Amino acid sequence: MGTHTVVNQPPPRVDLDEYAANVPLQEAVERYDAGWATAELGEVGRHVGTAAFQADAERANVREPQLRAFDRWGNRIDEVDYDESYQRIIRSAVAAGAHTAAWAEPRPGANVARAATFMLFAQVEPGHACPISMSHAAVPALAANPVLAEAWVPRLLSREYDGRLVAGKTSALFGMAMTEKQGGSDVRANTTQAIAAGDGRWLLTGHKWFCSAPMSDGFLVLAQTGGGLSCFVVPRVLEDGTRNVFLIQRLKDKLGNRSNASSEVEFDGTVGYLLGEEGRGVRTILEMVNRTRLDCILGSAAGMRQAVAEATWHARHRAAFGGRLVEQSAMTAVLADLALESEAATAVALRLARAHDADAPESDVAFRRLATAVTKYWVCKRGPGHAYEALECLGGNGYTEAFPLARRYREQPVMAIWEGSGNVIALDVLRALGREPASREAFDAELAAARGGHAQFDAHHDRLRAALATADESSARPLVAALAVALQAALLIRHAPAAVADAFVAARLGPDRGSLYGELPSGVDAAAIVARA
Repeated sequence: MGTHTVVNQPPPRVDLDEYAANVPLQEAVERYDAGWATAELGEVGRHVGTAAFQADAERANVREPQLRAFDRWGNRIDEVDYDESYQRIIRSAVAAGAHTAAWAEPRPGANVARAATFMLFAQVEPGHACPISMSHAAVPALAANPVLAEAWVPRLLSREYDGRLVAGKTSALFGMAMTEKQGGSDVRANTTQAIAAGDGRWLLTGHKWFCSAPMSDGFLVLAQTGGGLSCFVVPRVLEDGTRNVFLIQRLKDKLGNRSNASSEVEFDGTVGYLLGEEGRGVRTILEMVNRTRLDCILGSAAGMRQAVAEATWHARHRAAFGGRLVEQSAMTAVLADLALESEAATAVALRLARAHDADAPESDVAFRRLATAVTKYWVCKRGPGHAYEALECLGGNGYTEAFPLARRYREQPVMAIWEGSGNVIALDVLRALGREPASREAFDAELAAARGGHAQFDAHHDRLRAALATADESSARPLVAALAVALQAALLIRHAPAAVADAFVAARLGPDRGSLYGELPSGVDAAAIVARA
């Protein structure tokens, strides 16, 4: 045999239907009233599974965005050049409605179908999902000003994509610029100032430490006025066709999310339009924050699905020590544990998406307030460790950039940081528990619906109820984690096959639960779980 004859390597995992391959996602779509979207989701699943789409995903992360602050003659233009691979990806995501389809065509399950579409695209290329998510979240925020909503929302609902900075476009994407170097999550510490120009416009001056997707058409921006911290819509191109003052200082050199440009931006007399009441900026963006938090969950769950798909594919096609890896009990346990985590994340993500639909009952509106924050904390924090363990399943191949899991490992932490890192989310949960009894009751009802089938779950629920009575800042993080796992377990008990539900309860709530993936309690049907994945 020649030294370069390749044997015992898995074939490329390309040209398949990623939706058809994801049984837990299909089941959740049907369960939460979005079965009408099956055909469209199949089209998306086949599209993102192609070799061409996967090649674009890799290329967009290797040929990173480049800042062009000036043209060749020295004129300030502040443009970011993206590789055409990124343009193709985001164009196809917009065409599929991954951004605003649920707003454009509200119906039972609309947010579920949109969530599944978003997840399928983000499973293969996550960087483009940032402007997709912000555009989705901007729609409810714009409702605070009917005039601005009339001008922007029809463009946001468009299925067309045009990446140019020009006037007269019929489509748009939105970004946001909230945080500043001295404030971070404490946005009330922001120092950007906005002064009324007297003609309905405001002039903003300040420096934003993070502004993601700076080639977007409009931005939601926080700035101080005489009435306090306020929210503004800042267009990149003004009505007369001239460019707004939007001075990109540099692009961030990030751990992951490399295909997406994140920047620092200077405002210097930049035109903005007040959104909502002066001094009520945080309140104005609350619904937007909740929507982007949900998308952080969707993105993390999508990443977990990619990790499981790649790890199980490798193990099914790779032989070692006399048999295929997938059939060897130690590897089977790891794969099954990874699959449990992925299915639990998918189940809770789609349950939350259904609670965000326009026809959701008041109990679901209350439920989503607490459950979104709880789940954002847990699922997003579980992402990096999950990606690492899947990467290790590929051995040395997983550590190389030729395979997608190294990129995924770098990508997963951003979802835990964006829209509130761990302590911020945990404290928000405490506020919701203390100030919104309806949310607390709705969450408890969701858990109670799963009682009676698993003694370990019932005991965990009892402990939770007791812990809520004494919760404070020092115990916030373990409390949120316990709430999150309880919610995942409740959903799997009610809806997943017994092999999955039993294993999750034993592995996450039982006395023999391990601290690392693959440390499953005895009696778990690992082979059945892997086969399902």
